[in-house]
Amino acid sequence: MNTRYLGPSRLAVSALGLGCMGMGGVYGPPSDKAEMIRLIHAAHDRGVTLFDTAEAYGPFVNEALVGEALAPIRAGVVIATKFGFDINPQTGARTGGTNSRPDHIKAVAEASLRRLQTDHIDLFYQHRVDPDVPIEDVAGAVKDLIAEGKVRRFGLSEAGVDTIRRAHAVQPVTAVQSEYSLFWREPEVALLPALEALGIGFVPFSPLGAGFLTGQITDATVFAPSDFRNSVPRFSPAARKANMTLVQVVKGVAERRGVTPAQVALAWLLAQKPWIVPIPGTTKLHRLEDNLGAVDLVLTPADLAEIEAGLSTIAVQGDRLPAAALKMTGL
Repeated sequence: MNTRYLGPSRLAVSALGLGCMGMGGVYGPPSDKAEMIRLIHAAHDRGVTLFDTAEAYGPFVNEALVGEALAPIRAGVVIATKFGFDINPQTGARTGGTNSRPDHIKAVAEASLRRLQTDHIDLFYQHRVDPDVPIEDVAGAVKDLIAEGKVRRFGLSEAGVDTIRRAHAVQPVTAVQSEYSLFWREPEVALLPALEALGIGFVPFSPLGAGFLTGQITDATVFAPSDFRNSVPRFSPAARKANMTLVQVVKGVAERRGVTPAQVALAWLLAQKPWIVPIPGTTKLHRLEDNLGAVDLVLTPADLAEIEAGLSTIAVQGDRLPAAALKMTGL
């Protein structure tokens, strides 16, 4: 597994991380806990060192799962988790929208440390920007936690460029996490240039377009009733049918190179910048192994040109998130 570095402090992580959100039932019924612990261990055995979770996943249960799985190998991994929502600490019920008040951030950190079975959080992201709390106050609260040794580094998720710059001036930002893939390239316009100028790493979530870029989803696919993609405009049957031209471009390169579409999609991300570390998620060992194969796939200039030419003629249909969720992003 290759190593990449995030942020001014050059946090060393595996070139691909593991997004653990889907282990808690976002794409259907929750997966078996023992199986997910084995999967996390398998990822580490294959060189993965960055594991991504959040208090909001579950809520709480995903952090507990990740903490239990990583406790025996804590010294060899980087744990990233997130704060920023109003969640009842007793029931796990969402009691409101965003909440990044400094006292709340510090309370979330303490609770996350307990669930993660660790004495420090390696990378602590603000999950969504809170319009009611100045980002300087948020950065200051995390700076306090870093001074106390409870947090090692600060991150932001789905934040706009101005917010990132203001936060970075108070407490250096190690990484920004946002959606980025061949299915959603908006970060290329302003976000990636800003991160490069500031020396901040980028951790794309949904690097496979929530599964669409694997080529395993069609307009006829029926998602489980609890699958969040049922509410995403981009995953309506009509949008999926229209967007299949994008998948055909990826499949064309994959077939010529003798690899899978998922590997092409991830290798394309890795080829964009050396400080990009995608975090594909999965609940299946064979998909984990498929994804990790992307690290050894070097796309040629001809491959990249073919992808770019194919995508230049395609207008992806449908919003990437439901309307309410889009309002909570800074992009």
